[in-house]
Amino acid sequence: KQNKEAILGLIQRKCDEINEQVETLGALHHNTPDPQVKPRFVAPDFVEPEPLAPKPQAPGFIDKLFTSRRQRLEEENRAATERYNAALIDWKQRRAEFDKQVADRKVLVESLIYEDVGAMENFLTQSLEDIGWPRETQVAFDIQDQGTRVLLDVDLPELEDMPTKLAAVPARGLKLSVKELSATKIKRLYAEHVHGILFRLIGEVFAALPTVTVVIASGYSQRRDPATAQMRNDYLLSVQVLRSDWEENDFQHLSAIDLVNT
Repeated sequence: KQNKEAILGLIQRKCDEINEQVETLGALHHNTPDPQVKPRFVAPDFVEPEPLAPKPQAPGFIDKLFTSRRQRLEEENRAATERYNAALIDWKQRRAEFDKQVADRKVLVESLIYEDVGAMENFLTQSLEDIGWPRETQVAFDIQDQGTRVLLDVDLPELEDMPTKLAAVPARGLKLSVKELSATKIKRLYAEHVHGILFRLIGEVFAALPTVTVVIASGYSQRRDPATAQMRNDYLLSVQVLRSDWEENDFQHLSAIDLVNT
């Protein structure tokens, strides 16, 4: 009773954590970038400060009287200067490497992704790696026709990977109520999830590579062959999308799109 509010807060946070895992799976497409916003280079700052030069220790009255003390003080000043010089050299080297990386990135974003297929592949790989997938998702792609066409091949999660529970906080009592999702809702969640994966990937391609005019995306999952019982890749969905059609989406209201029934 003394800690009722704190306990309720803890229960609510756990409830939100459980439900967020479910909701995220069906909302992957919500964060799809607008393809009409071209990649823009923003130079990062080099945050490591330059080493400060040490301030030499001045000899005191007693140091001046005793040669050994004066020599020890001079040696300490010399060692501090050497450490500073070494640190400064290392800092300048790191700064130079950073500046080169920034310059290379600027050329990549502002020029190379418009003309060099190898640069397009590197940039698209980086863009896809930055996506935080809630479930393991393997993606292979092939850029064709001088950077105007991209093929996506996606290894989708399995139906068995979907969560099976939702949580709620009852109006009375200090407890967390967990209920099982029906098989129908789990299948619906899976359909939303796999459609959302392809939607997000198509959007990432169009946003990262302005020269691409068509994307063909296919998603498969592992199933047992009924004839041999061997595992095989079964393609669940495939779609060809033109940039002109893709840009008709309202990227400010993607949550209103019903991916499964569209």
